[in-house]
Amino acid sequence: MMNFPEFLSPYQADLEKYKMETVLINATPIANGESLSITQSKFLGLPFLPVGMDYPEDSKGTPMILLAQINFSELPSLPEYPSEGILQLFVSPDDWYDMEEYAVLYHENLTQEPQKDFSFLTDDFYLDSPILSEHALQFEKSVEYGGVADERFDYMFGEQDYWDFEESLAEEEAKQLGTFFTSGGSKVGGYAYFTQQDVRSYSPYKKNDLLLLQIDSDEKIMFGDSGVANVFINPDDLKKKDFSKAYFYWDCY
Repeated sequence: MMNFPEFLSPYQADLEKYKMETVLINATPIANGESLSITQSKFLGLPFLPVGMDYPEDSKGTPMILLAQINFSELPSLPEYPSEGILQLFVSPDDWYDMEEYAVLYHENLTQEPQKDFSFLTDDFYLDSPILSEHALQFEKSVEYGGVADERFDYMFGEQDYWDFEESLAEEEAKQLGTFFTSGGSKVGGYAYFTQQDVRSYSPYKKNDLLLLQIDSDEKIMFGDSGVANVFINPDDLKKKDFSKAYFYWDCY
């Protein structure tokens, strides 16, 4: 449980209504020459794909690259999210930035024999990748009480919105406020972070879509100019484990 700063104590009971569970991702580049198993959670690397399943390709017929793979059995439990199965985000090796050439896949059955020959994925496929090396992922359960960049966080501090409330605070309190309500970092679930504007605000049909996966920039991950990437899904589709309409979005400064 997060500790509320003292200046937020008058609002704590109200903010409990905004509490959301999230699973934070600690992504660590692996050493050169090492690789993770085919079913492990990872950024970059080789995917789990059952034998007989077509490898994802973009509209030009070019094989995509695996940007992220999340094995839900490795995560702490998260309400409404799967407890098993593998989620994958594939993007075009050279057109990922247009957000039109991607694929979101989910494999519920991991007992099928996996494909093993990915020799066609040569080094040149990864030259334009926003993730610079394969990462091992570790997970930690946490809670959030809001995210200033997230369209769903509409809390009023008395008669002030977040920004007016921030301006009314002393400098140190304003810093604490920003830290408390930041929603950055790589994670599954919780409040989403954007450097520009919440993409869900452009459509009334998407305003309640859930954050499926967030990948934030660091020393070995760079979406444009220190940007952040997200995958969203409709809540009903998530309950049905239907990932066919999940969508990829990223922005940067």
